[in-house]
Amino acid sequence: MVESSSVAGKGDRSSGRIERRLAELGIELPPVSAPVANYLGCKRVGDMLHVGGHGPVSKSGVIRGKVGKDVDLARGREAARATALSMLATVQAELGTLDRVRQVVKVFGMVNCAPGFNQTPAVIDGCSDVLVEVFGDLGRHTRSAVGMVELPFDISVEIEMILQVE
Repeated sequence: MVESSSVAGKGDRSSGRIERRLAELGIELPPVSAPVANYLGCKRVGDMLHVGGHGPVSKSGVIRGKVGKDVDLARGREAARATALSMLATVQAELGTLDRVRQVVKVFGMVNCAPGFNQTPAVIDGCSDVLVEVFGDLGRHTRSAVGMVELPFDISVEIEMILQVE
């Protein structure tokens, strides 16, 4: 495979570098999910890409239920990881390649919580951890992790993300 470089002065990133990193990690991005209402999956404003709320779609289906009741902490983290991969699939479809991501700026994670469940940061770590695995230090971000009484369609997590892109 021949690698091509981006324009000099733009960081000299190799084409497909992040996609190769995904392969090294054994990560396969899911198909892009279409929005379920009148909104966009993501919207670019200048060099910022706002990725709208995504839910946890895994190979085994949508992860549903309240964390702390129907879903344990480990499965909640898995839901957050699946959501991150779904967001990355949307970003890749929008930009053509994940190599155009300069950095992950912010993640806003919402957890469908059972009463008394207060480990929302540990759940959203499933998303944060995969972003750092994929992008390295460029994947480190600011974050909010909040608990919700309900989420659409009883999904276990919903996550939004803001990226700086080329």
